[in-house]
Amino acid sequence: MNKSKIVVASFCILAGTVIFSACKDKRSTGLEYARNMYDPLAPNPDQPLSTTNEDLKSFKGQTAQTPPAHTVPVGFDKYDLPNTKEGYEASSALVNPLALTEANLESGKHYFTVFCAPCHGEKGDGQGHLVKIEKVSGIPSYHGDAASSRGGLMKDLTGGKIYHTIMYGLNNMGSHASQLSPEERWKVVMYVQQLQQIQ
Repeated sequence: MNKSKIVVASFCILAGTVIFSACKDKRSTGLEYARNMYDPLAPNPDQPLSTTNEDLKSFKGQTAQTPPAHTVPVGFDKYDLPNTKEGYEASSALVNPLALTEANLESGKHYFTVFCAPCHGEKGDGQGHLVKIEKVSGIPSYHGDAASSRGGLMKDLTGGKIYHTIMYGLNNMGSHASQLSPEERWKVVMYVQQLQQIQ
């Protein structure tokens, strides 16, 4: 018997052993490698807590706990205005908390180019890539006599209304709240207000 036949025969015997050992018990998962990769180390927050530890009995059988009243997550900025016409009108009173600096404008231009320019265009003229190539209609210009779908001219929109629109979206525009932090939204507002001044 040559070496290649011995290798093939050994492989067949090994493969047969593995196959038959996996078939002996219908509920068995077979041989396991690295068991700690299968078992979670921490409690699953969506499952009831089952423990005899006295320190954990104060959890009242829950793993995921309700946060204490009047607390907010770290880094969370609350925005109280609702996504309604009234909330939009009330947003006029919001004032940009960031200083009008060259660095903030450059940062706002960057975020505008990435998130807004595909529709609104590099100059805010409503002639972005999606308008020219994909023939998406209804994208407003920030300057000139373009009208807002909620009334008034786009060039007269306040910073708060622009922020509200970025937060919730409007018409075909979706919300950008998950893509832009509150500070980044205000930087975009700052840049859009510069675009509004173009004649």
